[in-house]
Amino acid sequence: MNDANRSVAAAEDSEEPTTGEYNLRLYVAGQTPKSLAAIANLKNLCEKHLSGRYTIEVVDLLVTPQLAAGDQIVALPTLVRRLPPPLKRVIGDLSNTERVLVGLDIRPKLASTT
Repeated sequence: MNDANRSVAAAEDSEEPTTGEYNLRLYVAGQTPKSLAAIANLKNLCEKHLSGRYTIEVVDLLVTPQLAAGDQIVALPTLVRRLPPPLKRVIGDLSNTERVLVGLDIRPKLASTT
Protein backbone atom coordinates (compact mmCIF):
# COMPACT_ATOMS: atom_id res chain seq x y z
CA MET A 1 0.00 0.00 0.00
CA ASN A 2 2.72 2.46 0.86
CA ASP A 3 4.99 2.07 -2.15
CA ALA A 4 5.89 5.74 -1.89
CA ASN A 5 8.81 4.93 0.38
CA ARG A 6 10.65 2.15 -1.39
CA SER A 7 14.16 0.93 -0.92
CA VAL A 8 15.95 -0.71 -3.76
CA ALA A 9 19.14 -2.47 -2.75
CA ALA A 10 21.73 -3.50 -5.27
CA ALA A 11 22.80 -7.13 -5.40
CA GLU A 12 25.03 -8.01 -2.49
CA ASP A 13 26.85 -10.78 -4.31
CA SER A 14 28.98 -8.30 -6.26
CA GLU A 15 32.68 -9.15 -6.35
CA GLU A 16 33.65 -5.49 -5.91
CA PRO A 17 34.68 -4.42 -2.43
CA THR A 18 31.98 -2.72 -0.38
CA THR A 19 34.04 0.46 -0.11
CA GLY A 20 32.61 3.29 -2.14
CA GLU A 21 29.03 2.39 -1.25
CA TYR A 22 26.53 5.06 -2.37
CA ASN A 23 23.45 5.79 -0.26
CA LEU A 24 21.00 7.81 -2.37
CA ARG A 25 17.66 9.32 -1.42
CA LEU A 26 15.34 10.64 -4.12
CA TYR A 27 12.60 13.05 -3.07
CA VAL A 28 9.56 13.17 -5.35
CA ALA A 29 5.98 14.48 -5.25
CA GLY A 30 3.60 11.69 -6.18
CA GLN A 31 3.54 9.87 -9.50
CA THR A 32 4.08 12.88 -11.77
CA PRO A 33 5.88 12.44 -15.10
CA LYS A 34 8.96 14.24 -13.69
CA SER A 35 8.98 12.01 -10.60
CA LEU A 36 8.66 8.82 -12.64
CA ALA A 37 11.37 10.00 -15.06
CA ALA A 38 13.71 10.79 -12.15
CA ILE A 39 13.19 7.33 -10.63
CA ALA A 40 13.82 5.56 -13.95
CA ASN A 41 16.82 7.75 -14.81
CA LEU A 42 18.38 7.17 -11.38
CA LYS A 43 17.97 3.40 -11.55
CA ASN A 44 19.52 3.28 -15.03
CA LEU A 45 22.42 5.52 -14.01
CA CYS A 46 23.13 3.46 -10.88
CA GLU A 47 23.05 0.14 -12.72
CA LYS A 48 25.44 1.47 -15.36
CA HIS A 49 27.90 3.37 -13.14
CA LEU A 50 27.51 1.99 -9.59
CA SER A 51 26.49 -1.61 -10.12
CA GLY A 52 26.46 -3.47 -6.81
CA ARG A 53 27.54 -0.40 -4.81
CA TYR A 54 24.37 1.56 -4.14
CA THR A 55 21.06 1.78 -2.31
CA ILE A 56 18.17 3.99 -3.37
CA GLU A 57 15.39 5.24 -1.15
CA VAL A 58 12.48 6.99 -2.86
CA VAL A 59 10.61 9.40 -0.59
CA ASP A 60 7.22 10.70 -1.72
CA LEU A 61 6.72 14.03 0.03
CA LEU A 62 2.97 13.89 -0.61
CA VAL A 63 2.93 10.95 1.81
CA THR A 64 5.67 12.00 4.25
CA PRO A 65 6.22 15.78 3.92
CA GLN A 66 8.03 16.00 7.27
CA LEU A 67 11.07 14.26 5.73
CA ALA A 68 11.79 17.28 3.52
CA ALA A 69 13.14 19.37 6.38
CA GLY A 70 15.92 16.94 7.30
CA ASP A 71 17.67 17.25 3.93
CA GLN A 72 16.56 20.86 3.30
CA ILE A 73 14.53 20.04 0.18
CA VAL A 74 13.33 23.15 -1.67
CA ALA A 75 12.57 21.74 -5.15
CA LEU A 76 11.40 18.41 -6.55
CA PRO A 77 12.58 15.97 -7.66
CA THR A 78 15.80 16.20 -5.65
CA LEU A 79 18.44 13.50 -5.33
CA VAL A 80 20.54 13.52 -2.15
CA ARG A 81 23.76 11.53 -1.88
CA ARG A 82 24.00 10.72 1.82
CA LEU A 83 27.06 8.45 1.55
CA PRO A 84 29.93 8.78 0.88
CA PRO A 85 30.38 12.16 2.56
CA PRO A 86 30.04 15.02 1.92
CA LEU A 87 26.30 15.35 1.30
CA LYS A 88 25.51 16.19 -2.35
CA ARG A 89 22.25 17.29 -4.02
CA VAL A 90 21.09 17.20 -7.64
CA ILE A 91 17.77 18.79 -8.60
CA GLY A 92 15.69 17.76 -11.61
CA ASP A 93 14.57 14.65 -13.48
CA LEU A 94 18.19 13.37 -13.70
CA SER A 95 18.00 13.09 -17.50
CA ASN A 96 21.40 14.77 -17.99
CA THR A 97 23.58 11.82 -17.02
CA GLU A 98 26.87 13.72 -17.23
CA ARG A 99 25.58 16.48 -14.92
CA VAL A 100 24.33 13.91 -12.40
CA LEU A 101 27.62 11.98 -12.42
CA VAL A 102 29.61 15.17 -11.87
CA GLY A 103 27.13 16.45 -9.27
CA LEU A 104 27.45 13.25 -7.26
CA ASP A 105 31.25 13.11 -7.68
CA ILE A 106 31.01 9.82 -9.52
CA ARG A 107 32.84 11.31 -12.50
CA PRO A 108 35.37 14.14 -12.17
CA LYS A 109 34.49 17.50 -13.70
CA LEU A 110 37.48 17.37 -16.07
CA ALA A 111 36.38 14.05 -17.61
CA SER A 112 33.66 15.59 -19.78
CA THR A 113 34.20 14.60 -23.39
CA THR A 114 31.69 14.79 -26.18
